[in-house]
Amino acid sequence: MRRTDRLFRIIQLLRRSRRPVTGAALAAELEISTRTLYRDMAELMAQRVPITGEAGLGYLLAADYDMPPLMLTQMELEAIVLGAQWVAGRDDPLLSPAASDVLAKIASAVPAHLRPFVMAPSTGVPPRLISVKEVVDAATLRNAIRSRSKLRLLYRAGNAEKTERTVWPIVLGYSDASRILIAWCEARQGFRHFRTDRMLAAEALDQPIPESKGNLHRKWEEWRAAELARSK
Repeated sequence: MRRTDRLFRIIQLLRRSRRPVTGAALAAELEISTRTLYRDMAELMAQRVPITGEAGLGYLLAADYDMPPLMLTQMELEAIVLGAQWVAGRDDPLLSPAASDVLAKIASAVPAHLRPFVMAPSTGVPPRLISVKEVVDAATLRNAIRSRSKLRLLYRAGNAEKTERTVWPIVLGYSDASRILIAWCEARQGFRHFRTDRMLAAEALDQPIPESKGNLHRKWEEWRAAELARSK
């Protein structure tokens, strides 16, 4: 790892913690000697990076320190590119072009020596093989999630049975082949995953969801963990 990259890495490690981090802990994570770590800390302090502390006591970065947002490492860039590639390939009318725009903006903003990691990354995602036409606009679902409103769905199940459901939308997510609305279903009194390509209609109701987003999300995560445990 180049020294410049290592200095940025040290700052990132310090930004993660609200408590002092010892030089030994930093050196271990960076896989360098404590002697090298102390030299790096002295260099950062000489450059007026607001780090307090000293060898043996631990180091703390000032909470208001603002590092330029696009001072990214190679690995951070590859992680961003991989995620943006995945979103760009999901056929989402809003998020897919936004992901492509993000990649273009990052490529134009990062230093020249990092640009190849955006334009010709070493990692990639397979193309989406299934593209399904959807009737319901994803914006309707996202707006209901953001406004904390109930949704009325006309839904076609896998056996072709059509049902009308009133649901509390939580998250709009993705599987490998389809988009999925995670919601609490009033009719089933439980959490359900609704494929958006099986939705025949969706209407946001003037009825607020009677439970906080945090509690609902936490309960869904507990339900999902229980379901996964039962399937093993």
